[in-house]
Amino acid sequence: MKTKLGLGGSCYWCTEAIFRSLIGVEKVEQGWINSFDNNEWFSEGICLAFDKNIITLADLVEIHLFSHSSTSNHSKRDKYRSAIYCQSTEQQSEVKSILSVLQKHFEQPIITQALLLNEFNLSPEHYQDYFYTAPNRPFCQNIIAPKLLNLMERFKNKVNTRLLNKALK
Repeated sequence: MKTKLGLGGSCYWCTEAIFRSLIGVEKVEQGWINSFDNNEWFSEGICLAFDKNIITLADLVEIHLFSHSSTSNHSKRDKYRSAIYCQSTEQQSEVKSILSVLQKHFEQPIITQALLLNEFNLSPEHYQDYFYTAPNRPFCQNIIAPKLLNLMERFKNKVNTRLLNKALK
């Protein structure tokens, strides 16, 4: 069954590549995402569709926390809000519970918020699937590839290694 989720925390090119590399994630789009109230300003993020029978919401939240600075309230948080954008209040409650359980794996408090998704606007078409359309770009090699290698090391059983190994050659 296909379920949707939004994620933000670092550059959308990086986040897109990480989640595009996972088994069970069926679609990833990158762009500008927001929530409501104090979080209505747009920041970089992705929206993805996944098969919850193949990869769980808990898996996605855990990978998200370990693939960006989920405990750092750095100066770029206006552009890179650390958040999980939920489709419903039920999904939001589930994400909050998952965040609470995963806190034990971090020395510092997790700053990642479970928010309701308000709007998502795609980035330009030529930026979509940024890593996989041209993995030899300098940004891809210097910034994204090391993150993907860490992903393969930490979450090997969740990664589409055939797709990733082909791109990393």
